[in-house]
Amino acid sequence: MSKCKSCGKSINWLRLKTGKWNPVDPGKIPYKPDKNGKLTLITIDGEVVRGNLDIMSHHYGFQSHFATCPDADQHRR
Repeated sequence: MSKCKSCGKSINWLRLKTGKWNPVDPGKIPYKPDKNGKLTLITIDGEVVRGNLDIMSHHYGFQSHFATCPDADQHRR
């Protein structure tokens, strides 16, 4: 686990299907897949998915740290 250079919060890294590395917040989020869902998450396989929070689900994803970091705009390319 590493730390964000801007906000100092702990982050993990996941490789997307595109081959790029993406910082994610620690902690799995259970979701129900829904192409119109409110959440955009990254699976452990690097797939970007949409869904809704569902604590009973067996599907899990991680939230991109770009969605929660107060300084995210400084790190986007």
